[in-house]
Amino acid sequence: MTKVGFVSLGCPKNLVDSEVMMGILSRQGYELTPRADEAEVLVVNTCSFIEAAQKESVDAILEMAEHKKFGAAKKLIVAGCLVERYRAQILEQVPEVDAIVGTGEVERILEAVEGDLRMLPAAPPAFLYHDLTPRVVTTPRHAAYIKIAEGCDHPCTFCIIPQLRGKFRSRRFESVVREAQNLAAAGAREITLIGQDTTSYGQDLGLRDGLAQLLARLAQVEDLLWVRFLYAYPNRVTQKLLDTLASHPRIARYMDMPLQHASRNVLARMKRGSHGDAFLKLLERIRATIPGVSLRTSFIVGFPGETESDFAELCDFVRAAKLDWMGVFEYSDVDNAASFPLSDKVDAATITDRRNQLMAIQKRISRENLRAKKGTTAIALVEGPSKDNPLVWEARLEGMAPEIDGKVYLTDIEVAGQAAETGDVARVEITKTDNYDLIARVVEILPRSVAPAIAPPSIPPGAHAVEQLTRISTGAALRVLG
Repeated sequence: MTKVGFVSLGCPKNLVDSEVMMGILSRQGYELTPRADEAEVLVVNTCSFIEAAQKESVDAILEMAEHKKFGAAKKLIVAGCLVERYRAQILEQVPEVDAIVGTGEVERILEAVEGDLRMLPAAPPAFLYHDLTPRVVTTPRHAAYIKIAEGCDHPCTFCIIPQLRGKFRSRRFESVVREAQNLAAAGAREITLIGQDTTSYGQDLGLRDGLAQLLARLAQVEDLLWVRFLYAYPNRVTQKLLDTLASHPRIARYMDMPLQHASRNVLARMKRGSHGDAFLKLLERIRATIPGVSLRTSFIVGFPGETESDFAELCDFVRAAKLDWMGVFEYSDVDNAASFPLSDKVDAATITDRRNQLMAIQKRISRENLRAKKGTTAIALVEGPSKDNPLVWEARLEGMAPEIDGKVYLTDIEVAGQAAETGDVARVEITKTDNYDLIARVVEILPRSVAPAIAPPSIPPGAHAVEQLTRISTGAALRVLG
């Protein structure tokens, strides 16, 4: 049985693509292995969103290429976003690469492994998986991602996603629902919906407020504890969407809404539109509609033309918004992005300094926000032993998305002789707070009527340890769906 190893880089959307490729190969009898030195076929699924991601992808390709010289590898396949940008260059400059699979060719991974897939005519990516597509889910058993749409139609000047992923296209409504039901039946307690812009879901299918409709339907899947979505576009956040979040307990009171900046001038050059005052009003409306909502955003600092005044405006906005979670990206030029030829570039040292300043402001805000939780109790999803310290367990609250936000560290997981297990839903008492994380103890493990028991996983051959090679956060087991 041929052994295949995966290196999956980048965002959760890329991860789902890797899981689909794993599923296609697993269905055909290929064995997934976590050990690069024993894999006969290596697949590197790349990211190319920013310069740092591109460098990481190139480094991973070169590292895996060494296994063709000194390991068991006979074939090296490069997939993902980097292929869409540098298809010919990869083949020319890295002769160890035997095949390439772009974002629109994910379903052709079997052809790449078994045959010769070195070059295809350039065409806009159009692939979109569905609920019957085989998929090996590599996240922990109790939590999974569902990609509900692909591509993007927004003209943001800093972004090349439309070039890498194609035009925006939504999955069929019932296909998403069936996949969520399958995942819940397999033990998932939390579903996270992802796409380049989830708030545009369904508009190409003729649905009005499609995301709100989808969330309302998924909120009826009884085995789920939380349904959350990422990557909301601010001008697509409707009152209907907010009302839907407020009215369904299973929909996480959480919104991830990348704002990118607060200065009207910078946002105009980004072709994003709007301004900080409008964003503050939107945040006020969100909080008024959804009491207790947790809010996350991301910003880009150092965009061409960003002045000291623009940056000061952004700092003032962050202080006023008091967001729960925030990420800051340093602007980097991408040669085929619309922002590349813009004038008034900001030097690298200034960009890094601005990022550090903004994160320092947010650290103080986060510390104060979390401090208010000390002594309270909350419902948490138990994640399992910490990777940093196996003696301490981790959990997440409703307002913490997997991988990107803070965590709850559990100092005591036992109640009345019963210890919490991975995937359990527990009531925890928060005993201490930090800048971004919480420390708590379990005070109640919710009964099966509230938190359905998780059956032992069904593990496809060789899938039990793929997490080591894929370099992604995985649980104790993987499973094939579809």
